[in-house]
Amino acid sequence: MSLRKLPRPRRLVLATAVFTVLASGAVAAVPTALPSPDRGLNILVVGVDSRAGLTAEELQRYRAGGKGCDCTDTMMLVHVSARNDRVSVVSLPRDSLTEFPTEHVDQRTGTVHAPHPAKINAAHTEGGPAFTIEAVERMTHTRVHRYLEIDFRRFIDAVDQVDGGVPICTVEPLKDPVTGIDLAPGTKNVEGGEALQYVRSRRDGKLDFGRIQKQQTFVVNMLKTIRADLPDDPTRLPRLAATLRGTARTERSLSVIEMLRLASRLRNIAPDRTEFATAPALRFRTVAGVGSSVVWDEEQAAEVFAALRADRPLPAARRTQTSEIPKGLGDYRPIDGASLVCP
Repeated sequence: MSLRKLPRPRRLVLATAVFTVLASGAVAAVPTALPSPDRGLNILVVGVDSRAGLTAEELQRYRAGGKGCDCTDTMMLVHVSARNDRVSVVSLPRDSLTEFPTEHVDQRTGTVHAPHPAKINAAHTEGGPAFTIEAVERMTHTRVHRYLEIDFRRFIDAVDQVDGGVPICTVEPLKDPVTGIDLAPGTKNVEGGEALQYVRSRRDGKLDFGRIQKQQTFVVNMLKTIRADLPDDPTRLPRLAATLRGTARTERSLSVIEMLRLASRLRNIAPDRTEFATAPALRFRTVAGVGSSVVWDEEQAAEVFAALRADRPLPAARRTQTSEIPKGLGDYRPIDGASLVCP
């Protein structure tokens, strides 16, 4: 689908945003005004379960007709090294068990919430972007410098701007009756709606961990595709950034101008200079009033986020993982972004 004049910006569902901006090797130098901490820049990218702006026909075609929860189904903590030569991404499982330890007020509605245990994705439901940032900082002990929020509409619109679509690949057939995705083994280019079905799919026996892996694969391949596509039209990146800019507003929201400046800082970053992992999971635990939740391996998680705070690459996985979750699901295992590029 060719780039065309865009409708007014809406929101999106995935961490595609930062990596899309990251992908622009063609961007001319732009003065840097983003925070430049000595030990790197941390951006929290969240995908909100919101169907706002989707038409009735799109809801039916892409099997997105369920009720949105205004929660963050996707959470990625993105670390840009102080030297702008490495990007580390840690996905936070949406069902990660945490505590909201003090009484808090939803600034949007005035609703008062008492302290309670919760899944991390409920922070957005109870307090919006600001409380989401607070909850992630508390759980990871890591400062969030900028925030970007994306929903279904914005995701579809952004992917539809990529000429020829974005390649996705699967070793085994992927057929999900919930999202409607039906893929044969191999590589296929997808546009916005089918891409949404792919990144939402978790009916392959891998639960939400499988969905996280798909999302990481998708953003790497969108990055690679856009890097190859943007030199043909210097107006594309600003338009794409405008599409990706969410409507959520906090004092730390990532702006369009900041996206362009980030692209300038990272214009030479390629997939082999990115790394991806999922926060170390130890076990599932059912908590009254919360449900089945993911408990982190606190010792290994502390090592992971300490590395981000110190501006170091993600630590290697331990030889013997202690996770009680079936092997291959909750394992902590840093992956080179180049290994996720579809053939």
